[in-house]
Amino acid sequence: MPLSVRHMLICAGLGLSLAGVAYPGQAEARRSAEKTAHSVAKLSLRSTAAIVQDAETGEILYDKNASAVAPIASITKLMTAMVVLDAGLDLNEVITISDDDMDALRGTHSRLKPGASLSRDELLRLALMSSENRAAAALGRTYPGGIEMFMRAMNHKAQMLGMSETHFDDATGLSNGNVASAEDLVKMVRAAHRYGIIRNYTTATGHEVQVAGRQLAYHNTNRLVANDSWNIALSKTGFTNAAGRCLVLQAELAGRQVIIVLLDSLGKLTRIADANRIRAWLEANARPQSGGAHKAAREDSRLAPG
Repeated sequence: MPLSVRHMLICAGLGLSLAGVAYPGQAEARRSAEKTAHSVAKLSLRSTAAIVQDAETGEILYDKNASAVAPIASITKLMTAMVVLDAGLDLNEVITISDDDMDALRGTHSRLKPGASLSRDELLRLALMSSENRAAAALGRTYPGGIEMFMRAMNHKAQMLGMSETHFDDATGLSNGNVASAEDLVKMVRAAHRYGIIRNYTTATGHEVQVAGRQLAYHNTNRLVANDSWNIALSKTGFTNAAGRCLVLQAELAGRQVIIVLLDSLGKLTRIADANRIRAWLEANARPQSGGAHKAAREDSRLAPG
């Protein structure tokens, strides 16, 4: 073999060898990207619809049936609270529970009997923290112009927030006509988080009120707020047979503010289990990148059991 040809072959072989070892960081980056995509694809939720969004950047980190419109039960009460607060009504005004506040749709139980009197502030607290239906109904009934004007204000607020697939029929969420998509509810959670009262009341673990000479203890319907390992800034649960068990929250997870929406979770404990799955997934994939990782999450969500 001529010397020049042998020299060229030796140089080419050396170049190929160096290409494989000269940039170990690139190989490591490829392995890391493959590992991240594999880890992202592991997230599988039991809720029928779900969305996880970075509250600061707006990046959608995970979604599953996020555009599907469904009943939202007591998640409604976040909108109820915003409309009351937007109106600037006197929170110290005493409101008396009436027969009109009783649940004629489902006959749900309440310890607030007709004739019981509480301030608007206390009713707001009970509606948000413990999902008290008569408290929410009384808030709507005593809105200027009555419940009809309250419904108009709720639906108008939804439109202003860009919640195009949302409609409200009552202040409690007991009506199956209260519907939204997970995509819309992310917008509602983001808006509700701007209200200090809503943040405080939805994350309180419990509260006592005095009604007709009796002390009544109420507790938060989301047990995660009492878990010290969670840093929750806003929370609301919901349940009806049609809506299933629902949960929305905003929390700091893996160093980022995240909004989570879970709709129609199967079983009593599934919405909590799904929230914990999301937390573990975020912590295992801290600051997941957009693009390929998000695409993997979307593809996995379509295959996840509903």
